[in-house]
Amino acid sequence: MSIKRIARHLVQHHWRAKQIFTPAVLARIEQAIKRGEAIHSGQVRFVVEGALDGAPLFRNQPARERALDVFAQLRIWDTAHNNGVLIYLLLADRDVEIVADRGIHAKVGAGGWERICRAMETEFRSGQFERGVIDGIEAVSGELARHFPPAASHPNELPDTPVVM
Repeated sequence: MSIKRIARHLVQHHWRAKQIFTPAVLARIEQAIKRGEAIHSGQVRFVVEGALDGAPLFRNQPARERALDVFAQLRIWDTAHNNGVLIYLLLADRDVEIVADRGIHAKVGAGGWERICRAMETEFRSGQFERGVIDGIEAVSGELARHFPPAASHPNELPDTPVVM
């Protein structure tokens, strides 16, 4: 366990996420999700967590493992076509993880998701959080549109509202 990581999580904590992801930014992210879901039959969720605290922090939980927990908690796996996708940002680590249900993951693969994550992280390093998230949503939506085009009737199975934890 890194003392630097613990300090970063304790100092940045949750206020940082609310400072960067204001209500106006969150509204624009929600609109990007809605636009994306108009061109595919998948489901996209965006979650930003300012920092880990308590047990996850002190047992040094990696961002990927935390993203898997959030994916399950939000029931993103519970879509009709197994095409739910979580874009998770652990802000204190500036680490993006994409967790995709088995239907879409089988088509895109870990390498495809990793490319999107790294592009988002590049934007974040230059302070472009909103642009990075929206670009990531558009890239994920492009993959979903390629493999899961919109059906005649595709209900919105999951909320489009971003989550700040």
